[in-house]
Amino acid sequence: MRLVLASAIALQAFAFAPVAHAAGGGDSSPPKPTNTTKKCLFGRVYDKDAGRCVKPNKTNFTQDELYGAVRELAYDGQLENAQDILRIMDQDDDRVLTYWGFTFRKLGDLEQANLFYQDAIRVNPDNILARSYMAQGYVAEGRTDLAIEQWREIKARGGEGTWAEASLREAIRTGLTFNY
Repeated sequence: MRLVLASAIALQAFAFAPVAHAAGGGDSSPPKPTNTTKKCLFGRVYDKDAGRCVKPNKTNFTQDELYGAVRELAYDGQLENAQDILRIMDQDDDRVLTYWGFTFRKLGDLEQANLFYQDAIRVNPDNILARSYMAQGYVAEGRTDLAIEQWREIKARGGEGTWAEASLREAIRTGLTFNY
């Protein structure tokens, strides 16, 4: 009964809180398409220096460039291609683990997604984006109590007002999750 009452009070607070898109908790919009999604096929990435699409590896792209390609492909709906790039990246990087979770969540495998989100949080407990994405999966499953726990963790870790916090708050309030 206490959990139900606490959840109701928390949800009531959400109803009056505006959604803010602030920097620091994840970009509030999908990445702008580049030649990687405009011209390249089969998970290739556009190499500016070579002037063509190439199969990515650790020697022709930095970790940040690979991360950008993963993000762009994932948001373009090319989830398997994004996962192909994730395979060659540093598997101890919490951003990589977060995107593994994101791609699995978008593929409908919430159990696998949560394992990756939990690994990302284990590596970096302050990864509020992983917490938000995992909790949005909880909202989709109707597990609002777990989503509220993550929302509280995000706020406790300084994430109030960030995209990660605001989008999760809105998802809990409305039951609708965000794709980015």
